[in-house]
Amino acid sequence: MYTKYFGLNEKPFRITPDPRYLFMSERHSEGLAHLVYGVKDISGFIQLTGEVGTGKTTLVRTLLTRIPKGVEIALILNPQLSAIEFLASICEELKAPLPEDLSSTKAMVDTLNRHLLQSHADSRRTILLVDEAQNLSTEVLEQIRLLTNLETAKQKLLQIILIAQPELRDKLSQTNLRQLAQRVTGRYHLEPLSREESSRYIDHRLKVAGGLGDIFDDRAKKEVYRLSKGVPRLINVICDRALLGAYSREVRMVTSEIVRKAAEEVSGKETRQNGRSWLSPAIGALTATVVIAGIWAMTQNLRSQSPQSLSVPLNDTVAPAMASDVEESIPPVVQSSLDTLLQESASMTTRVIAMTNLLSIWSIEYERSMPSACAQAEAAGLSCLSQRGSWMVLQQLDKPAVLTLTDSTGQAHSGVLISIKDDSADLLLGNKQLTVPVDEIKKVWFGQYLLIWQPPNGDSSALQLGARGPKVIWLRQSLAALDPNPVASASNSDFFDSELEQQLVEFQRRNRLEADGLAGQQTQIIINSRLGLDDRPSLSTGS
Repeated sequence: MYTKYFGLNEKPFRITPDPRYLFMSERHSEGLAHLVYGVKDISGFIQLTGEVGTGKTTLVRTLLTRIPKGVEIALILNPQLSAIEFLASICEELKAPLPEDLSSTKAMVDTLNRHLLQSHADSRRTILLVDEAQNLSTEVLEQIRLLTNLETAKQKLLQIILIAQPELRDKLSQTNLRQLAQRVTGRYHLEPLSREESSRYIDHRLKVAGGLGDIFDDRAKKEVYRLSKGVPRLINVICDRALLGAYSREVRMVTSEIVRKAAEEVSGKETRQNGRSWLSPAIGALTATVVIAGIWAMTQNLRSQSPQSLSVPLNDTVAPAMASDVEESIPPVVQSSLDTLLQESASMTTRVIAMTNLLSIWSIEYERSMPSACAQAEAAGLSCLSQRGSWMVLQQLDKPAVLTLTDSTGQAHSGVLISIKDDSADLLLGNKQLTVPVDEIKKVWFGQYLLIWQPPNGDSSALQLGARGPKVIWLRQSLAALDPNPVASASNSDFFDSELEQQLVEFQRRNRLEADGLAGQQTQIIINSRLGLDDRPSLSTGS
């Protein structure tokens, strides 16, 4: 309802997990690193706890897409089982044959042990991941402890990761479970976002949804944090209702007053200024729906997709560092896999070097005095666009771009895509220029990119019905030049009228863009690319 009003492509604050909107705060980065460590190092229990709505399910989904090769995972989403049902579920997840006597715990454990020994002999590791582990009964927790006794002379056969609400910590502190608690080798508690992170979280989701400017003012963001206490799910609920409220009032900026009203409508209670939050009642109403949706999405992801990686959203801040000059020799054709090359050249695939190389393509030398690469680009009359998209989108945009590439170990790398030639592409990895098959890139690239472009008149803002100014004239003349069926006369009016909107919609349809009549950054870049201005770097001609 409000998306077109704010120039958005979709609702940015849905409460269902969506990898495109992944925001990796410092806490979430540490939590994910904790889980990845648990996958790589089989030594005991790994325990991740957090309050409802803090992002545990998102981290689990991210972990599932970063499982390296040679790792089997048994995912238990419904832990409210008896001990025998729990063992049977593990066998089914690992595709281990069930014994004839399904009522025998010993037969179940023996079958599981044989499967784990065979996996170990085949150099495969096995992970048991239990979500909502606070619901495990004492009987099942004791059975989990006994499973850690399945081992060889040198190594445990099963690594166990428990994802739970804080109640699990209280349960493990009981005297009768002290043996299990002693075997927990890693603990991490996921805290809500800080005030600064909450503000960046809001901006991030709006940007992914296609937002081009500020929609929440600073006081509104602070109010969202006060009311949500930094819990991501509650931030989503409040912000979604606040956007609807701003739309109904026909205002373009969400204020703190609108945020408070939105929170009152969602919670059914009056908000207060003394710092108290409506966290508990609102969470209680949302938990069941979101957990069910998250479980379903995780199950579909695990069973129907091959392992992929969700990348951390790009941050354009560049530290004071410079890349070496790019070698000008003929690019070697990659012989080994790109995944292997990334792992071998990790020191040269940092974000700093990639952004410095991207600036260099635009004939800009990074200056230490500038706070970020994108700030320096803007000072030169350029603009940065950071989004997720497909390979086809990159070809349409036709601009060199920093790609976030993730190897099979889960390590993120930054490389610069500088040209596309049929089934191959040229990449800059540090100071090395390589020709790589497109299929190899797609194995390690999952849609995150950042590019630099030159907006018309130095203004990257979106244009829509009712706008006025020189940029509207540019849009009108550009669409006329690109129209396969041009009309005899073309107006030079600087007013964005319904006729121009229809022309824009037709252009968007021809180029497989969302036909919303809004000339956002992506549409403007593609217009520039279609005009074929030779003095700007492009993928089709080589940078």
